[in-house]
Amino acid sequence: MHIPHTKRLSFHFVTADDAEFLWSVDQGEAVMKYINGGKKTSMETIREQFIPRIRAFSDEPKGWGLWRVSALESPQEDLGWILVRPFGFFTGERDDNNLELGWRFHRKTWGKGIATEAAAQVKQALYVNGTNQFSAIALPDNKASVNVMEKLGMTFSHRYLYSDAVFNDEVVVYRQTLLPAKPVC
Repeated sequence: MHIPHTKRLSFHFVTADDAEFLWSVDQGEAVMKYINGGKKTSMETIREQFIPRIRAFSDEPKGWGLWRVSALESPQEDLGWILVRPFGFFTGERDDNNLELGWRFHRKTWGKGIATEAAAQVKQALYVNGTNQFSAIALPDNKASVNVMEKLGMTFSHRYLYSDAVFNDEVVVYRQTLLPAKPVC
């Protein structure tokens, strides 16, 4: 699947070759606050845990995986990433018809609408490709992520104990179901 550029952003599918990029995003304590309490991720964890998890759900033709977001005017300037995977993928409650969107961006990008712009563009590309149900999760105190969810048109659905091999906490779930897209002739 291809994600079209926006006026400010470009998108590239993340592979195992992007370990350095993934590590760099996880070096911000503020970035990691609602992921693991603010602990920076080691390169060993990126290579031995994070990349295998990404591989488990990645399917580029479907758009599933991580999408590296870069500044369009400066393609070497990586801003963060957007996650796309079936909702509940690692919890045993996988739903391929409901795609989870997630995001992680360098602190320098916060407050500029970049996460919302990037997630909206990825969501639109998935919608055109036939997906019409989207969800996102966040810790209840992560007001910035909840704000992005709301800007994407998602509404609160429920609280949920999200538990998998690396995360176990109560999250809020936001959802949106769109009318199916009409086929392009």
